Amino acid sequence: QVQLVESGGGLVQAGGSLRLSCAASGRTFSSYAMGWFRQAPGKEREFVAAISWNGGKTAYPANGRFTISRDNAKNTVYLQMNSLTPEDTAVYYCAADRAPLRVVVSIKSYDYDYWGQGTQVTVSS
Repeated sequence: QVQLVESGGGLVQAGGSLRLSCAASGRTFSSYAMGWFRQAPGKEREFVAAISWNGGKTAYPANGRFTISRDNAKNTVYLQMNSLTPEDTAVYYCAADRAPLRVVVSIKSYDYDYWGQGTQVTVSS
């Protein structure tokens, strides 16, 4: 059973930064792409960032401002968030790709079959 545990969320003022971490266990982490998604109250879950199994490819939305990275030796994926605004307030989830060694990094939530419990990020104005 794959387990994903996010950490690093919290309350920050607008313009500040946070670094989220997601520790994975239960299967060969280095064989699977990882993604970050978020969901604000009353809104649909949206794609934030994704990274290929070896870290060689990344994907972001058109207005992406964050940076995803991974450390396969630590089975951990990160999301560096700078210049935060109140609109970034949401629960942030990390997710693991359902297919190993995928060539194209997916931005679709249905391509991810394991999800963490989420970490709350609140940005005050």
